[in-house]
Amino acid sequence: MFYLIGLGLGDIKDITVKGLEIVKQCSRVYLEMYTSILGCSLEEMQEFYGRPLLLADRDLVEQGADEILAGAGESDVALLVVGDPFGATTHTDFILRAKEKNIPYKVIHNASIMNAIGCCGLQLYKFGETVSIPYWDETWKPDSFYDKIKLNRLHNMHTLCLLDIKVKEPTPESLMRKRKEYMPPRFMTVAEAAQQLLTIVEKKDALERNTVLNEQSLCVGLARVGQDTQQIVVSTLHGMRATDLGGPLHSLIIPAKEMHPLEVEFLQQYAANIKLDDYNH
Repeated sequence: MFYLIGLGLGDIKDITVKGLEIVKQCSRVYLEMYTSILGCSLEEMQEFYGRPLLLADRDLVEQGADEILAGAGESDVALLVVGDPFGATTHTDFILRAKEKNIPYKVIHNASIMNAIGCCGLQLYKFGETVSIPYWDETWKPDSFYDKIKLNRLHNMHTLCLLDIKVKEPTPESLMRKRKEYMPPRFMTVAEAAQQLLTIVEKKDALERNTVLNEQSLCVGLARVGQDTQQIVVSTLHGMRATDLGGPLHSLIIPAKEMHPLEVEFLQQYAANIKLDDYNH
């Protein structure tokens, strides 16, 4: 049997009882931590689970699925995923490959940022399409995520922005030499995401800035959701680019222009020096 097991968002104890029982019985257990990270070390996890874990890096997950699935038809093999197994589209490929190979599989769900984001008080059913904000570089500055935020705003929906993670990214030079060397890990902050959004907004005409998004638009910054050090801050887009929420992982929300009174009341506790009623149209 092949098991795809969600670990939740906080620490080693967020795994479900069912998930932990399966981990203890498997012949091999892989840990995937490049699409997200957990607030504990590999050593802490191995001690808590009472067994060794095999690290599944980006190359193995994206190109070595057959290696992970090998033998899963005769013995139990598990892939551990931070959050929920289907929080990243990468993991659906494992299910498709298991079906192709006639390997039985089971998915053990857990909390993910997609539902835990409700901790800020915004109602989950009022969220529109989720967007990803990638890191820009000197030659690559994609901005298609702005159009999705715009569409959500026009339909009076909140937007969850998932911020880029760079783990085990090969350097451009090493790709040319065909000998991989990796850049240090990088995790986008709410300040960096806000700055990129502002760069896009500044290029729009006055009408769009007044009706869709501008530097005075509200946003919600969240860090380490589900962990003891969780932080939530409500600010303007202009203010968010100077906001330091500490270590990863960060998420950014662009709320709808019209919020429910309960949403406004709940968010107000995270808004220093801002009266949210003035922003709720």
